[in-house]
Amino acid sequence: MRDEVKELQIGMKIRNLRQDRRLTLQDVADRTGLSKPLLSQIENNQVIPPLATLLRIAKAFGITLNCFFEDERDENKCILIRAGQQHSRQLRPSHSHRPQPYTYHSRAYGKTRHHMEPFDVEFLARQWHDDLLVRHEGEEFLYLLEGEVEFRYGDQTYHLRPGDSVYYDSSEPHGYIAIGNIRPRALAVLYSKS
Repeated sequence: MRDEVKELQIGMKIRNLRQDRRLTLQDVADRTGLSKPLLSQIENNQVIPPLATLLRIAKAFGITLNCFFEDERDENKCILIRAGQQHSRQLRPSHSHRPQPYTYHSRAYGKTRHHMEPFDVEFLARQWHDDLLVRHEGEEFLYLLEGEVEFRYGDQTYHLRPGDSVYYDSSEPHGYIAIGNIRPRALAVLYSKS
């Protein structure tokens, strides 16, 4: 996991964005609602931020989430991702010693200046705990391809099976866990006006 973080250089990218815009950690904390110590840990690659946290940081800088995962900016208008070429990432803090809740594969890697973030998602967490809940601005769509998941949205709980989909306002607390014997896989799209 640590090697992957070094390879992505997410912390360095965030620090460079902040410094290029002549912002302090407090400025970014005010824009994102995240604490200064957490932002410092992210910039120093001590904490691996979940997607929801990265999305808040991206919105604060007016960039897309994929900018954190790209090695080079490319202005292609059309990106083709062939089977097996997805870029796999696990992004959740590992300091809790709990299993990583999901792995996702970007379906827009290399595409810049877009509002949607499509991913293949594999759900790994099998026991519910409240720190699986996330919230961020925007909307999400999830279509379950295989396996079964429990989806929690606010105070509601849904059991999703293959072929089920859910579209929701992601500013409400939400989270998923895998249930059953088959590892669940889904197609998810995050939308954010930036």
